[in-house]
Amino acid sequence: MSEELLNIKNLKTYFHTENGIVPSVDDVSITINKGETLAIVGESGSGKSVTSLSIMRLIDSPGKIEEGEILFNGKDIVPVPMKEMRALRGNDIAMIFQEPLTSLNPVFTIGNQMSESIKLHQKKNKKEAKKLSIEMLQKVGIPRADKVFDSFPHSLSGGMRQRVMIAMALSCNPQLLIADEPTTALDVTIQAQILKLMKNLVTELNTSILLITHDLGVVAEMADRVVVMYAGQVVEETDVFTLFQDPKHPYTKGLMDSTPKIHELKDELSSIPGAVPSPLDYPKGCRFIDRCPFAMKKCAEEHPNLEEILPKHSVRCWLHEEKVVDLHDTKSFA
Repeated sequence: MSEELLNIKNLKTYFHTENGIVPSVDDVSITINKGETLAIVGESGSGKSVTSLSIMRLIDSPGKIEEGEILFNGKDIVPVPMKEMRALRGNDIAMIFQEPLTSLNPVFTIGNQMSESIKLHQKKNKKEAKKLSIEMLQKVGIPRADKVFDSFPHSLSGGMRQRVMIAMALSCNPQLLIADEPTTALDVTIQAQILKLMKNLVTELNTSILLITHDLGVVAEMADRVVVMYAGQVVEETDVFTLFQDPKHPYTKGLMDSTPKIHELKDELSSIPGAVPSPLDYPKGCRFIDRCPFAMKKCAEEHPNLEEILPKHSVRCWLHEEKVVDLHDTKSFA
């Protein structure tokens, strides 16, 4: 039986703005086991990144974790003091941020920033920290790593900065690695190297990975389980094979249909009509109702709960209240 590393229970992270309360993450529950890779997918604005920042306790005012628990190794880290949280960050829980330029300090060299974390968390001296930093830069495919070590962030390309961020995150062998779009700025060759490096981390160190991405190809390559988020909530959760073979939520089906397939010739790509609703004005019932081709009267009146319709396969949809609907046999997205 798998051992739990992270257990998020009924997490609610809201932003208090001049226009009202924005429920960015609304009653989300997610579990990650040791040595497991869990992917979170969904459109921009679905709450993926805010979920990851909540885990790291990096939500600043006007944002706030309103309710819920984040259990890491069985301990709720929501109420712990910031001093204790800083000891966890970078050591037990590391994060690869989506925007590397804003995550690196422009007035310090790459080596200074990498060494600081290694010396703090691994208790190494300056010489040992430099050696490990250069080794990690080489591991993520950075040429002339010793020169990059002495460089400033502005002198590197976006892809190089992203690789530096990945090297920093992996340098302390974290138990949980949160990767927010880790390969977005990289070409396919470097992307393959990074994904292989992350896979090796799982194998060698039993590290768990929370992978946030728009790329379903990366999900298929890396993930054991997948959580699909929409409008701040989990709408489907299952293992990666089941999700690709038999998606049960209309939104998941729309995401799958909108991905180009190499064996299909189409004049026009499929898409999900409309846009994600404003978090200031979510519908009373299902939040996907305005974009769903299968919407019923009940969808407008009642908000569905996340229910397990098959073993280890949960869906938030009224279509599955009485029977499992095969979305492949019904009308699909335009």
